[in-house]
Amino acid sequence: MKISKIFIAVIAAMLMTASVQAAEIPRESAPLNATEEQIVIVENLIGDILDEVAAGQLGYTEAAGAANTRVRKAVVAGETNGHGYGILSPIAQNAILDIRDMYLRPEAYAQAEEYLKMLLADLITAVQNGMDSEEARKLAYERIYTSIDPGYDSTDLIGTDFCYHDMPTVDRALFTTARKLLCCP
Repeated sequence: MKISKIFIAVIAAMLMTASVQAAEIPRESAPLNATEEQIVIVENLIGDILDEVAAGQLGYTEAAGAANTRVRKAVVAGETNGHGYGILSPIAQNAILDIRDMYLRPEAYAQAEEYLKMLLADLITAVQNGMDSEEARKLAYERIYTSIDPGYDSTDLIGTDFCYHDMPTVDRALFTTARKLLCCP
């Protein structure tokens, strides 16, 4: 009888300490100013929510509300290593939005990756050889805009208020995939 109680106690302890395999935040979806530590904090808070979004069990609004609640509670409880809601919440929101979009439109992301591997081949190689990924991202965005509208010229936009920029409409899958290819291989 004592052996079975010990066995049950050991199994229970193992189950309690076993790490849960939760979805990771796609690094390409994180805000540009987010640190790896902040991303990991959010992953630990909402990994199970991301799993449900990736499986199509939660829509954006419900997942975003649940994630915001968890992040807010963790910040108020002092469980975020001093990082605030202002950065942790956008990390969660971007991840949910991208994972949901990837779930709904996997073909768009596959096509974007195939297209961008050709369009950005030299930039991808340059990043692998040490080019700053932020500089490469800016150049990639320029190429994406120009591939949509050959007349697009960002130099005309310097010094003008952002609301007056005449920029072509671009599918978010292109930007997300470009960031993935350039900074998160």
